[in-house]
Amino acid sequence: MNPPDENILVIRRSLFDELGNFHGLNFEPQKYLSAILSRGNNFFLPRAQAETDPTHKQIIPYVLLACGDKVLHYVRGKKAGEQRLVAKGSIGIGGHMNESDETLFALDEAAYRAGVEREVNEEIKIDSAFDDRIVALLNDDATEVGRVHLGIVHVFKLAEPKVEKREAMITNLAFLSREELRSRRDSLETWSQLCLDSLDRLLTR
Repeated sequence: MNPPDENILVIRRSLFDELGNFHGLNFEPQKYLSAILSRGNNFFLPRAQAETDPTHKQIIPYVLLACGDKVLHYVRGKKAGEQRLVAKGSIGIGGHMNESDETLFALDEAAYRAGVEREVNEEIKIDSAFDDRIVALLNDDATEVGRVHLGIVHVFKLAEPKVEKREAMITNLAFLSREELRSRRDSLETWSQLCLDSLDRLLTR
């Protein structure tokens, strides 16, 4: 299955290398965000091109939803846009920033967060008050998918565990304890494994 025909937000890989390349999670997101969200440093490429071009990094908000001591988990169904992740478990709701989001960039962090919330609301319905925190950046050049993506990790701390799916690609939606998540680690997509391994730190930031 080919990627959807859309233009998505990217930065040059060289900018990421200049800011400081890393593997896994980086807990200094502000060091990167000011550059990533500056006009001229981000721009749009056709998704089909970006998916196979390691000289660019697609910017992907990756949102963990937590309520109390539980975190939302789901399985990516066959209708997932990223076919390389089908049938994988995930604790991150994520999506590309496409060209319709252009006016949100090169503004401020509040505008970026509003764009992220809109992206999340396309996939799930949140019937709870929540607090949005940017807690880390995520990079994994060891996989084909990770090589062309850069994650901005958010934690939405929900007052109540009231979440429903909107998209068909999301299946088996449930809030799970850390112990339940760890028992499923081998079935998780790589980004979720990396987040799970540092979950305590992510949720306390």
